[in-house]
Amino acid sequence: FLDYHDIPYKVVEVHPFSKKEIKWSDCKKVPILVVDGEQLVESSDIIENLSHRIHPDDCIGEEETKWRRWVDDHLVHVLAPNIYRTTSEALESFDYIANNGNFSFTEKLTVKYAGAAVMYVVSKKLKKKYNITDERAALYEAAETWTKALEGRDFLGGSKPNLADLSVFGVLRPIRYLKSGRDMVEHTGIGDWYRRMETVVGGSSRIHA
Repeated sequence: FLDYHDIPYKVVEVHPFSKKEIKWSDCKKVPILVVDGEQLVESSDIIENLSHRIHPDDCIGEEETKWRRWVDDHLVHVLAPNIYRTTSEALESFDYIANNGNFSFTEKLTVKYAGAAVMYVVSKKLKKKYNITDERAALYEAAETWTKALEGRDFLGGSKPNLADLSVFGVLRPIRYLKSGRDMVEHTGIGDWYRRMETVVGGSSRIHA
């Protein structure tokens, strides 16, 4: 969302165990966005809040609302069992976090190896909690469900992305070039939509310290 609207932002990677970077906040879950001193939490609420600031007169349609709810109620729950499906995939995911956070050498090792081990176990519990029998099949099914929802349109929003498009893209973007994301694009029809989203969203607006 921020990249699509060319809004500059800074990123702070949070240590998965100590969470020292967000000690100041009552909310201990990410993402947390601070805008003009105001703290915003929960991805959907953040997007809706910012969208209203940018386009105060826009109305969110029924279809858009339906698919944003699908992202929150279904799509996000499919990701963890896939990202941390195997120990190697868990390590692949935490390697990015460790290398992009402002961590000491020791903290990087802890984040990568302990984090991967913990999330590998957690992912199995999440798999059971959400009644997922086959992680990849669930991911592929979700990708195909979204592709069918487009009904031949470039985006759910038609000629340009709406908030549902941006929500799905925001969820899938972190995994796109992990093994789970590569498998998803290879085995489903979501790749064309994803490439269109990459094009319209453009490069990152992130400010590097």
